[in-house]
Amino acid sequence: MKLGLGLYRHMLDKNHFAFAKQCGCTHVVVHLVDYFNKGVNANKNNQPVGSNNGWGIAGNSKELWKLDHLIRLKKEINDAGLELEAVENFDPADWYDILLDGPNKQQQLEVIKQHIRNVGQAGIPTIGYNFSLAGVCSRTTGDYARGSAVSVGMEHIDTSPIPKGMIWNMTYDSNPSDGVMENVTREELWERLQYFLNEIIPVAEEAGVTMAAHPDDPPMPVLRNTPRLIYQPNMYRKLLSLNPSKHNALEFCLGSIAEMTEGDVYEATEEYANNIAYVHFRNIKGKVPNYKEVFLDEGDIDMIEILKILKRKNFKGVLIPDHTPQMSCEGPWHAGMAYALGYINAALKLIKMVD
Repeated sequence: MKLGLGLYRHMLDKNHFAFAKQCGCTHVVVHLVDYFNKGVNANKNNQPVGSNNGWGIAGNSKELWKLDHLIRLKKEINDAGLELEAVENFDPADWYDILLDGPNKQQQLEVIKQHIRNVGQAGIPTIGYNFSLAGVCSRTTGDYARGSAVSVGMEHIDTSPIPKGMIWNMTYDSNPSDGVMENVTREELWERLQYFLNEIIPVAEEAGVTMAAHPDDPPMPVLRNTPRLIYQPNMYRKLLSLNPSKHNALEFCLGSIAEMTEGDVYEATEEYANNIAYVHFRNIKGKVPNYKEVFLDEGDIDMIEILKILKRKNFKGVLIPDHTPQMSCEGPWHAGMAYALGYINAALKLIKMVD
């Protein structure tokens, strides 16, 4: 198993690459979507916590998906002594009608297919995605972790309808018509995912790219009046069965799995280990709709046991903290990540000595 760090778009620079290397990372996962482009965060290292007004304006990442940029980014990361493991999340402006089954669906599918080809040609092995209308929402922030460290959690269910022109918590249409997103059934959303996978998995196979699906975050059956698809562990089976291929895989988020009201995170890790592209290695306390994200060594999950299962299943992929509580110092994100990465690095060394 390999140690990695997830970096948001504004972190894709030499300083953050050096930080990852200094913390013992060998790999990084990058976001090309600018979730922070509204300029509302004084400290851009804060996590993007959603609201009814959305995170920001989608559609300013088009140049970043071009082959020459991906090659350049990969070289910068390689020059820092790291490998670029994955690009995480499509820009909502590039696939809103794929999610909504709208009039631009076929045109947007061609855009996504070209993204996949470019990622493969650049030598990047994985694209993570989350097939969701509401995206990450209903989050709150507070002093939830040990020592009152600021973290994210869930304390309520967001029932506010999604306005037209918004998808995945970002605005893709600056002049939307009045009203809210039309209702859709869960069955219809599964059909949209089936169509999406049938279109893109053959392209991914040809490009040598693994498509990795994230579970719903938070894993609720309905949020913002829209259905969710992967809110219990067994629902990953359906996703994998829609298009059986080693390129149809999982972005396995331990926190989201543990927050689910059914199943068992250890059994799920055992079942899906051979289908995992990479792991979001984070810990939580509680279940939806009331959970809190905490430090790796204080939550409900025995993270060492998870590593033992992954080792036994011969998982050789990348683990990233995803996000973690921020610490009370001048560099809260850096300190929190350094703590998490140090824990994972030590844990990986520990299990090497355990038969």
